[in-house]
Amino acid sequence: MKHQLRGETIHIATGGRDFDANGKVVTLLHGGGQNHLTWILQSRYLAHRGFSILAPDFPGHGLSSGSPLTSVEDQAEWIVELLETLSVNQYSLVGHSQGALVSLEATILEPEKVQAICLIAAAMSIPVNDYLLDASEKALQKAVNLMTSWGHGSGAHMYDNTMPGHSFLEYGRRIMDSNNRGALLTDLNACNNYKNGEYAVTQIHHPTLCILAEEDRMTPVKHGKAMARKIKNSEVVVVEKAGHILPAEKPLEVNKALHSFLNKILA
Repeated sequence: MKHQLRGETIHIATGGRDFDANGKVVTLLHGGGQNHLTWILQSRYLAHRGFSILAPDFPGHGLSSGSPLTSVEDQAEWIVELLETLSVNQYSLVGHSQGALVSLEATILEPEKVQAICLIAAAMSIPVNDYLLDASEKALQKAVNLMTSWGHGSGAHMYDNTMPGHSFLEYGRRIMDSNNRGALLTDLNACNNYKNGEYAVTQIHHPTLCILAEEDRMTPVKHGKAMARKIKNSEVVVVEKAGHILPAEKPLEVNKALHSFLNKILA
C-alpha cells in the first residue's frame, strides 16, 4: 500500500492482506541497503497467520520516494511517526541488522506502545570498515557485490537454495540495485556512527527474541549473544550455516522462530 509521510510517498508491503491498525501489528524494518523485498517470505507468512503486517521501504529505498535518512535516530523517529499516522497504538518491531538498531531506538521513544521486539542478525553496534565505505561512495557496484558476498553463508555461495535455479547472491544484488544510488553509503554511515546501542539495550524490558546467524561475518554471533545478555527479557535462536542476510537465506527457520515467539507474546 502507499502512504503519504513528510511530503513523500512511502511504499509499505502488507503481506498480501489488508492492513488492520487494530490487529496484531508487526512492523518489519529492513537493514542497510535493503528494502521491503528482504521480508517477502516473512511478510506473507505472518500476514496469512493472523498478524497485521507493515514492511515499509524507508525513504530512498525500494518503492519509497525521498532521500535516505542519515542516522539511526532519524530512522527511529520516522518509523514512530509513520505508525502514529497509520493510527497504530500497539505494535511489535522486527528489525534486521540496521533495522534492529532502529527497533531499539524506536522502543526507547515509545516504550508503552511496543509489545515485543525481534532483533535479527544484530548487535549493539555495527561498525563498517573503511574499504566498504569508500567503495560505496566511489564504486557502488563493487560495494554491492562485496555486501552480498560477505552477507551470505557458505551454503548460499554454493547456490544451495531451497528453490532450484535461484541464486541468493543475485537476489541480494537485485534488491540493493533497486534503491536510491546514495542509499547504501548513507545507511553504512548511519550504522558506523551509531553509538547508543549499549545504553539502548539496558532500557529494553519488553519480550525480545534475538535470531542470530552462525556464519555472520557482518555482525558476528558472539556480538549478538553479548547484546542478548544485556536485555533483561530476551531469548536467543542461532540459525546454523546462515549468513547475515538471514531472512532471505534461511526463511523457513526465521519464520518458525518469529511465529512461535509472536504467537506466545501476542496470543
